[in-house]
Amino acid sequence: MNAIRRLWRGELPLAEAFWTWAVVGGLLVNGVTSAATLVLLSLDLPVLALLAGYAPSLPYNALATVGVWRAADAYQGARIRAETARIATLTGMLLLSLT
Repeated sequence: MNAIRRLWRGELPLAEAFWTWAVVGGLLVNGVTSAATLVLLSLDLPVLALLAGYAPSLPYNALATVGVWRAADAYQGARIRAETARIATLTGMLLLSLT
């Protein structure tokens, strides 16, 4: 729980927030919820599919996006890296959340 709190506050290094939480975590969470959605839809359970697809992934995507955004604020390196991480995370999480 401490790592999640640190991510939310932007206290993690930008590379960790981006690669660990946004990229790897985002792919895992959204992949699992997409698979669960497909299984539940194939079982003709659309309401459960909707819940399985969005209930875990939307909050996670928001957490990862806020964490990267705040970590980018604290980043001491080149601003282009911080801004690129922000844009990539926001774009990726929006795409993952809408599909």
